[in-house]
Amino acid sequence: MSGETDLKTLISQMRPMLDPEPYVFCTFASKGLQDLADYQPIGLFAETEGLTAILPVERARELGLAEAEWFRRITLTVHSSLEAVGLTAAISTALAEKGISANVVAAYFHDHVFVPEERAEDALTALRDLANGK
Repeated sequence: MSGETDLKTLISQMRPMLDPEPYVFCTFASKGLQDLADYQPIGLFAETEGLTAILPVERARELGLAEAEWFRRITLTVHSSLEAVGLTAAISTALAEKGISANVVAAYFHDHVFVPEERAEDALTALRDLANGK
């Protein structure tokens, strides 16, 4: 498997990047993957209770779901291995110390941290501080 596995290297090279787009986590008990394709989800996960979709706010608005809590995505731009140990714990701890909730999605190349929109800048600062050894 490709990607970095060394935790110190991952943290020091993660270069968090804040996506300007807000997102909404939605759930659909009776929609399938094909039903949601037109809404441009950036993430989908099938759960027993239904299909969870991470949708851009504008697309969620089309479904009447934009009133849910808005999140911003912070991408850790280091290419982390799916087998890396400790990165999620380190970033979750750094954010928890600032009272910021974190929803982490690990994709093939990068980890993505979804934080409440109103705390996005604070989260970005906390993750930059972590990367800089502060």
